[in-house]
Amino acid sequence: MADQYAQNPAGTEPLTLPVLRWEEPPEGPVLVLLDQTRLPAEEVELVCTDVPALARAIQTLAVRGAPLLGIAGAYGVALAAARGFDVDEAVALLESARPTAVNLGYGVRRAAVAHRAAVDKGADAEQAARAALAAAKELHREDAEDSVRMAEHGLALLEELLPGGGHRILTHCNTGALVSGGEGTAFAVALTAHRVGRLRRLWVDETRPLLQGARLTAYEAARNGMPYTLLTDNAAGSLFAAGEVDAVLIGADRIAADGSVANKVGSYPLAVLAKYHHVPFIVVAPTTTVDLNTPDGASIEVEQRPGHEVTEVTSPQIAGATGAGGGMPVAPLGTQAYNPAFDVTPPDLVTAIVTEEGALSPVTGGGIAELCARSRQVTIS
Repeated sequence: MADQYAQNPAGTEPLTLPVLRWEEPPEGPVLVLLDQTRLPAEEVELVCTDVPALARAIQTLAVRGAPLLGIAGAYGVALAAARGFDVDEAVALLESARPTAVNLGYGVRRAAVAHRAAVDKGADAEQAARAALAAAKELHREDAEDSVRMAEHGLALLEELLPGGGHRILTHCNTGALVSGGEGTAFAVALTAHRVGRLRRLWVDETRPLLQGARLTAYEAARNGMPYTLLTDNAAGSLFAAGEVDAVLIGADRIAADGSVANKVGSYPLAVLAKYHHVPFIVVAPTTTVDLNTPDGASIEVEQRPGHEVTEVTSPQIAGATGAGGGMPVAPLGTQAYNPAFDVTPPDLVTAIVTEEGALSPVTGGGIAELCARSRQVTIS
């Protein structure tokens, strides 16, 4: 089960609650998550005592973002093992929670492999659970380190493409500390540029229909004192036309073997706009987001989410909500909605992919394979 506790009003001070943490109270281990659906109005935590609760948190986007989903998935396996639940069932439930996000499956399998290896060596249930937990903690630590390296490589690429600083960066969805064991992926690059005086403006797409840009990226930008401006998604074209964008930086939920990038829906139109206006379109993601078993963009399974996310408007503390999804209806009853969670950008529209191993440009299948070969990440299939 999951219980809400500890809530703080959100302000402009540094984030007061960690995004994710493992705790071991007397009544048994738990995974504690910052509920991202309640931001920016308040910081509220979810306490997950079993894997079904964690799976629901993943599906409702209480915990989200490719790298963090991998970490959460690994801890979920450890949680199942530590509490005596069936680990194989936990693995199946977690892997299917969000099909497009490859990091989720990677983290789940990594902890499961550690658990199975311990069992095969004769470990008892407690020892095997500790092995799974150690694997989750190691992935958590690695992701934090990778975040730093991606930020460094991303800033170096920006300086190469746009010498002189004063970068005006457009981003989409949320790619900061809320999605990572560290400071994030694409947002971490912009944050590093800000810290060294190279960021002139962060343009934040609101990211409909669930507003991860407006609710989460703006929240993180404000807390870090960054110069940022929020815009509706359909205003991006006029922003490009006005010459106000120097680079687009986004994250990724899956990168195929050919370099095709699945990211939050709305990313592909930005890539088309960037190509037309000769603006660099840069994807920042760890090598754990690369799936060499997915040959191309057409092979990426795109998650389809409930229509009420489009036909209703939901805010963290909305009053008078009457819709099926708990939000305020904005379309006639019975309206059908098309609501893919992601879209896919082909590699020829991607200027570069930045990982902890460096920047790849041009983006090719051979280059993707070489990046993965250099990576320290464990290959798990």
